[in-house]
Amino acid sequence: MPDDRNLWLQIARYSQLAMVLPACTVVGLVAGWAAGRWLHHEWLEIAGLLLGIAAGFVELVRTVMANEKSDN
Repeated sequence: MPDDRNLWLQIARYSQLAMVLPACTVVGLVAGWAAGRWLHHEWLEIAGLLLGIAAGFVELVRTVMANEKSDN
């Protein structure tokens, strides 16, 4: 029984990544769009998008590293 629980816990942790990466990207895009509209600079939308993607990948790496550390 403990093995089944561990399997479901891993599935939950990794399925979280399916939501975190797109959410970070969308939040970065929306924040960049809002900042660009407020400050009248179109390039801020691209900067926000890139920052959102970077934040998503950072969270992805942090989650995978934490899971690898807990498995050992």
